[in-house]
Amino acid sequence: MTTALSDLLARHVETGTIQGAVALLGRGDDVEVAVVGVASDDGRAMPADAIMRIQSMTKVLTAVAALRLVESGRLGLDQSVEEWLPELTNRRVLISPTATLEDTVPARRTITLRHLLTNASGYGMSMTDSPLRRAMADNGTEAGAEPLKLGADEWVARLTGRPLDEHLTEDLFVPLAMIDTALSVPEEKLDRLPAAYRHGEDGLVMTEPAGGGFYAGPPPFDVSHGEFVSTVADFHRFTRLLADGGRVNGEALLSAEHLQQMTSDRVPAENKTPDSFFPGFWDGMGWGFGVGVQTEGPQQGRYGWGGGQGTDFFVDRDGTIGILFTQVELGERMSPLLAEFQALHQPT
Repeated sequence: MTTALSDLLARHVETGTIQGAVALLGRGDDVEVAVVGVASDDGRAMPADAIMRIQSMTKVLTAVAALRLVESGRLGLDQSVEEWLPELTNRRVLISPTATLEDTVPARRTITLRHLLTNASGYGMSMTDSPLRRAMADNGTEAGAEPLKLGADEWVARLTGRPLDEHLTEDLFVPLAMIDTALSVPEEKLDRLPAAYRHGEDGLVMTEPAGGGFYAGPPPFDVSHGEFVSTVADFHRFTRLLADGGRVNGEALLSAEHLQQMTSDRVPAENKTPDSFFPGFWDGMGWGFGVGVQTEGPQQGRYGWGGGQGTDFFVDRDGTIGILFTQVELGERMSPLLAEFQALHQPT
């Protein structure tokens, strides 16, 4: 017997949108897991426990870890992070996003944890053509398919005295039994790492082989600045934490107060300018701490985010969770799949 979820994935495999996928939809313990297609060009079946590159879905993991540091009294939401990142003191900023690189003024305020969690620190992607965007492309700091070689999460390591992955493993992944979530895939699990693809003119083009690429095996250098790999089962355990009010097995890992702040729109209306994010992003959308939040329409209150290598998740106010893991880079050809996936559940 098929379902709307498995039918959706199978149809997109047949039409060449994706090679394969693992997805989950449901509430509480009543969830459906659908597995379709293949993991690589050699035809091996996609495993249900495939370890996938989740890229920007890392944001929500680090957001929860940061809020747990707040709750332990290690720092405050509105505390400057310059104590741990002195490189950010005495910053100069452009007078506008499209200004020349020489047209700067001293920053009027320090960067806080709240700024980092709401993408308001002044660092990141330049969404319009400008001297800044061209300079970022020239020096290798423009966002792309591969993680940047810059320590965006370095402040966590300095605050906790240990690498980011070690801190998240002990503080979050172990309590949630997220046994396959890490910055890389160990050698003994490489058979579960699917190939990565992007759409080209003539169909899917492999960008990383199955069991290979940036995330395969122990990295030869520090990748604490990178993004995580995970499984649908692991990420479901994490999203259950959010859907269940910050509690797991009766234990509170995140307070209701911080969960509410995290999953509601925290961006002032005056900051939602057309050039501050993707065109049209702010139409009915907001941003919390590490997640996008729908602010109007039939799915109002839904929060979640996606990853550039074809992953996506959402949590509805009724507790319904949706998780989609493919390994095809997001783009025009992938948009219908994500839109149809998001439409599978309409909150009541």
